[in-house]
Amino acid sequence: MSNSKVRVRFAPSPTGPLHMGGVRTALFNYLFAKKNGGDFILRIEDTDQTRFVPGAEEYIIESLKWCGLNPLEGPGIGGDFGPYRQSERKELYKGYADQLVESGRAYIAFDTPEEIDTLRKEAEANKATFSYGIGTRENLNNSLNLSAEEVHKKLEAGDNYVIRFKMPEDLDVTEDDLIRGTVTFNTTKSLDDKVLFKSDGMPTYHLANVVDDHLMKITHVIRGEEWLPSMPLHVLLYKALGWEETKPRFAHLPLILKPVGKGKLSKRDGDKMGFPVFPLEWKDPKTGDISRGYREDGYFPEAFINLLALLGWNPGTEQEFFSIEELSEIFSLERVVKSGSRFDPEKAKWFNKHYFQQKTETELARLFKPVLTGKGVAASDEKIVRVVAEVKERCEFVSDLWEQSHFFFEAPESYDEKTVKKRWKEDTPGKLSAIAELFENIEDWKAESIKEPFSVFMNEKEWSFGAIMNPLRLCLVGGNLGPDLFVICEILGKEETISRIESAVKIISI
Repeated sequence: MSNSKVRVRFAPSPTGPLHMGGVRTALFNYLFAKKNGGDFILRIEDTDQTRFVPGAEEYIIESLKWCGLNPLEGPGIGGDFGPYRQSERKELYKGYADQLVESGRAYIAFDTPEEIDTLRKEAEANKATFSYGIGTRENLNNSLNLSAEEVHKKLEAGDNYVIRFKMPEDLDVTEDDLIRGTVTFNTTKSLDDKVLFKSDGMPTYHLANVVDDHLMKITHVIRGEEWLPSMPLHVLLYKALGWEETKPRFAHLPLILKPVGKGKLSKRDGDKMGFPVFPLEWKDPKTGDISRGYREDGYFPEAFINLLALLGWNPGTEQEFFSIEELSEIFSLERVVKSGSRFDPEKAKWFNKHYFQQKTETELARLFKPVLTGKGVAASDEKIVRVVAEVKERCEFVSDLWEQSHFFFEAPESYDEKTVKKRWKEDTPGKLSAIAELFENIEDWKAESIKEPFSVFMNEKEWSFGAIMNPLRLCLVGGNLGPDLFVICEILGKEETISRIESAVKIISI
C-alpha cells in the first residue's frame, strides 16, 4: 500500500465513555494522517448490540470535537465510504462470511452457548482450558462434521448458528508491526477458531473490522496493544478474502499505566487518587453515576492533548510543550515506544498550568466570568481583567482564580483565626481606625498614591509596618493571602476599603 494515500481510522465501540487511552489512539491516528497528508476517519463499531450504551456515540463525537481531533469522514459528516456505523452496514458482512464458508476458510457451528459452557467447565475440572478450534472442532456440532444435508436441515429449521474462521494448523503468521517490529504467532499454539458472524445476524469485531478497513481503503491500522493478539487472525482474513495485496500496515500502541503499581490505567485508579480518566464528564444512563472529565475539571484541551502525546511517544528532543500543529509536523510511529507509559496526574496539572499562564488576562477573564456569574457576582469586564492580572501567577486552573481572588468581589464574612490570634493586638483597632481616617483624605486612589502617604504616616508614628500591614490585610481579605496590599486597596476602591476596615475592627474586637 506504499503508493496509496494514507487513510487511518479511529474505530471505537459505543459501550460507555471514551477512556483517555482511546483519545490517545485517536490522537496518534490523527497526527499520523496529518503528517502524511492523509485522511482521518471516524467509524463507530456498534456490532455488539448487547453492550451498546445510549449516549456513548454522542459522547465520543463530542470528546473528539473538544480535543480538536476533527475527522474528515464519519457519522454526521459523511464521506465516499459510508455509512460509518457498522450497524448500518450489516447487510455487507454476511456475503463475506458466506464467501469464507464456501472457500473452506470458515464453517457453520450450531453448538449452543450452554454446550460450550459445559465443555469449558469440564476442561476446568481437569485443570485445562477449553478452546474451540484445532484439536476440538472435529468432534463438535458444526459443518465440518455434519453432512451437507444435515446442515441444510438445521438452517431450514431456523437453528441458531455462528460462522467460525477455520484456523490453519501449525502455521507461523509473521507480520511487521510498525512499533514492535517482526511479530510471529503460531496458529496451533495460540489461536482458536474465532466467531466471525453471530446468530443475531451481526458480524463480530474481527470480520466487520477487516471488511470495513478494506472497503474504506484504510492503509494503516493504529490501535492499542490489547488488539495485538487479534492481528494474526486479521492477517489471515485478508489472505482468505483475497485482499492480501491491499492489507494495511499495523501499529500497536503501548498501554497507559497506573500512576503507581502494575497494570493498565483504570477509572478505579482515578477515583482512588482523585483525577479523571475520561475527556468529558460522563453520566451513566443506568445508574446515574457521574464520572469526572478533564473538560469539567478545568483542563484546557491543548494541555490534555500535549499530555497524551508524550505518553508513549518521544519527540527526540528536550521540548515538552507542543501545539497540535507542531505535533502534526514532527510525529512519527518510529518514536512510539514499545513499553507502557506511566501516567502522572501531577504532570497533567503542570501541563495545564503552562497553558493557563500562556493565555492573556482578557482570555482568562472571559473564562472566569461565568464562574463569577454562577456565584451571583456582577463585575465589570475591566475589573475582572485587572483582578486576573494580579492573581494569575498563583493559578493552574480557571477555578483557582476564585480561590485566589474572591475577596475582590465579596467582603469577608469571617476572619482567619490563626492570623487574628497572631497579629491582632490590643492596640490594633485604634491604629487601624487611624489608618481608615488617613485613607479618607487620599484623593488619588491609586496603589502608589496610597502607599506614599501611608509610609509617611507610619514613619511619623514610628509604628511597625508588620504590626499594621498584616491586620490591614486581614480586614480586607479575611486572611493572609492576596497580592500587594495597596493594589488590593486600589481595586476595591476607597469606599469599600474603609468600610472593610471599620467592619473588621467592630467584629474582631468583640
